Amino acid sequence: MTLPLYALAALAEIAGCFAVWSWWRGASALWLIPGAAALAAFAFLLALTPPSHAGRSYAAYGGVYIAASLIWLWAVEGATPTARDLIGAALAAIGALVILTQS
Repeated sequence: MTLPLYALAALAEIAGCFAVWSWWRGASALWLIPGAAALAAFAFLLALTPPSHAGRSYAAYGGVYIAASLIWLWAVEGATPTARDLIGAALAAIGALVILTQS
């Protein structure tokens, strides 16, 4: 359950930040409405992580966020991630897995 939750939280965070970024760059102020909703969803979803180790959960989420950001870069912004982007994301994902698989 944790990894899909992190993926949904990352999507919500990136979408919310993108909406605010779009408004700031001249798009309609109406972009702030879905932006606020997405950021609220992000906070709610990330708050669903196990409370006994919230800091560890948030650290692992960081690796998922990096990978999701590069997917957004490619799928929404139409830019191709560089080799260094992919290597960095792989290292972050490995770090997230190390954190998540602790006993």
